[in-house]
Amino acid sequence: MSLHTHWRDCQAWRDEDLTLSTTSNEAAKLYDALLTQFVGWYDESSVGGVNKTMESLQKSDPNFVMGQVLCNGVELLGTGSSIHTNPDLKMSIDRMCQCLSNGSKVTQREHDHVNAVKLWADGYTNEACDVWDNILVDHPTDMLALKFTQDSYFYLGFQSKMRDSVARVLPRWKPYQPLYNYLMGMYSFGLVETNFYAEAEKVSKKGLELNPRDAWSTHALAHVLEMTGRQNEGISFLSTTLQDWTTCDMLACHNFWHWAIYHIEKGEYQAALDIFDNRVDQRVKKHTSGGMLDIMDATSLLYRLQLEGVDVGDRWNDVHNVCKSHTSNHILAFNDVHVLMASLGAKKSETTEKFITSIQQYVKNGIGQNSQVTSKVGLALCQAFVAYDNGQYTEAVNLLNPIRYQVVTIGGSNAQRDVFNLFLISAALKSTHKDHHRLARSLLLERKALKENAPMTDRLMARVMSLHID
Repeated sequence: MSLHTHWRDCQAWRDEDLTLSTTSNEAAKLYDALLTQFVGWYDESSVGGVNKTMESLQKSDPNFVMGQVLCNGVELLGTGSSIHTNPDLKMSIDRMCQCLSNGSKVTQREHDHVNAVKLWADGYTNEACDVWDNILVDHPTDMLALKFTQDSYFYLGFQSKMRDSVARVLPRWKPYQPLYNYLMGMYSFGLVETNFYAEAEKVSKKGLELNPRDAWSTHALAHVLEMTGRQNEGISFLSTTLQDWTTCDMLACHNFWHWAIYHIEKGEYQAALDIFDNRVDQRVKKHTSGGMLDIMDATSLLYRLQLEGVDVGDRWNDVHNVCKSHTSNHILAFNDVHVLMASLGAKKSETTEKFITSIQQYVKNGIGQNSQVTSKVGLALCQAFVAYDNGQYTEAVNLLNPIRYQVVTIGGSNAQRDVFNLFLISAALKSTHKDHHRLARSLLLERKALKENAPMTDRLMARVMSLHID
């Protein structure tokens, strides 16, 4: 579907104080087309979609450094591959860096973008964000720098930074500037992740007024409705706006995930399974939309259903078949634990053993931000899931409970990481230790205080009471 077709040429970029080093108007326009699709989470049919646009952009001016920055950044931040797993990507990063040493005339902003992408590729995500944030001080309308920080802070679990990076630049934008409307969804998501639910709702609705097909504003509002316990409202919202947000196929699977989560909360398991079968699983098998995000959605959805005692049948097999190629990637700790869920769910012990061996080696030899997070949190989290799968519920509690306030460092949203809260409660309930049963009760009281309208919490509390722990 065509959502936008007027692209900025070299002069238009200069007029916005975002000068590009290319002299090719075609390259400048294709850069805009790719950036717009990246920010909007969709494939623009008039330029052949994201993959075709990347190919055309690189051909239009092979020496265009920001074209290389954007293409490499899209690949890296997709988190499906890295310079350690993808030789072509490593060569592309090296070629991009050579632009700074072969006499090419680039602006300081472009130079900084290259350095930031290289830092990200080498595992230094936080340092890359520092560079992008510095770019935004002088160039607050540099949407690429902002989008890169948004995604990266999300992966790092830096929720306040994700919010504030938008708050700092939003007043510097004018409503008539290209891509302005997407700032609303970005800012709203940062607000909801830092518990400013009323303001997040207001901003997300403003984004949808500006562009009803802004799937990220839809996504932010879905989070608000989830975190405030408004499941019926969430189901109604996503169902009545279906034709708008499904135009953005790269995020559609995740919004279907939100829809299913509302049903799981209400105990409507068949409705959640229907969404998985008809919407989520198809996208995962085709692997045509959000890539790793779709995979994470599928694994999380099935695992949540299993924690609720639902028999998901052989659904794990398709998900595992997609996940298994990522067993040794270790790009994000958040991804890793979801990949592990798939092998455990599909009962593929060989894949699980391979994964555990690989992640232990990664902790020993890896470098960068994710390696540190995996060492401190990710490995223990994965070991807890293996212990639970082996019926060692006490061990699972002992592994996860001490680090539960550090789980945020693996990234993801509060709603996504809730699977780990539910996992800990389930392990505590199944443990043979009475003090773990009391822990489960405490965790559920905490949960109820944060979200009063929570049918799942009520169901779990009934299970606790049946244990007669006092």
